[in-house]
Amino acid sequence: MITWLEGKIVENKQWSADLYSIKIKTEPLPFIAGQFVLVGLDHNNSSIQKPYSLVNSPSDQLLEIHLNTVKDGQFSPQLTHLDEGDTVFISNRPSGLLTLNEVPEGVSNIWFFATGTGIGPFISILNTQEPWQRFEKIIVCYSVKTAEEMAYLESFELLLKRYPDKFNFVPFITREPASNVIHSRITTFLASGDLEKHLGIPLTPESSHVMLCGNSAMIEEATTLLKQKGLRPHSRRKPGHISTEKYF
Repeated sequence: MITWLEGKIVENKQWSADLYSIKIKTEPLPFIAGQFVLVGLDHNNSSIQKPYSLVNSPSDQLLEIHLNTVKDGQFSPQLTHLDEGDTVFISNRPSGLLTLNEVPEGVSNIWFFATGTGIGPFISILNTQEPWQRFEKIIVCYSVKTAEEMAYLESFELLLKRYPDKFNFVPFITREPASNVIHSRITTFLASGDLEKHLGIPLTPESSHVMLCGNSAMIEEATTLLKQKGLRPHSRRKPGHISTEKYF
């Protein structure tokens, strides 16, 4: 049975026409970086809810979610129209498989492939100490349609300065020209071999674990391409090299 924590909106940041980040104050909520929670609202005399990954690290005092609003959606327009001080509800049992304790030991390089708001759980992970202590190389491939949709870019730039020998950030923009980015889909760049050439880092089952989050088509296509390289999906029963999230 789900129990709920009452939360108050502290900040509602709009990145672009349909892209938001919302910070929420609740009583302390223990979780593992990369997990998600259910967010609930009272609407039209009923309760509605939807899962969102937490962007903040477990040590942060405020919870943060990153989302697109769907124009005719039942939930997201109600959430993104809330103001500071408005009430939301957060499930007190975070869950999810995009966590570092799910990654088998012995992995040298951790790869994060994200489209759109799928970057959220990876930001949470990167803002903890574990990945920087555990892995030799950390690679983030982050794809959006337009430059204004590339949220949290300053955070990645800070990580590049802090960990220049360990962190590799590969931004992709697919629908408009922009400087210092790859004009391609992640999967196209992966399939051609250009991703590994660009980084000078091999993506092999012996050294790598890949986490995928975002558009379902990207996840499906990337999984197929990674299988062709000898990587296999990860589960608790059968450890592998590819982790994805299931919200339901």
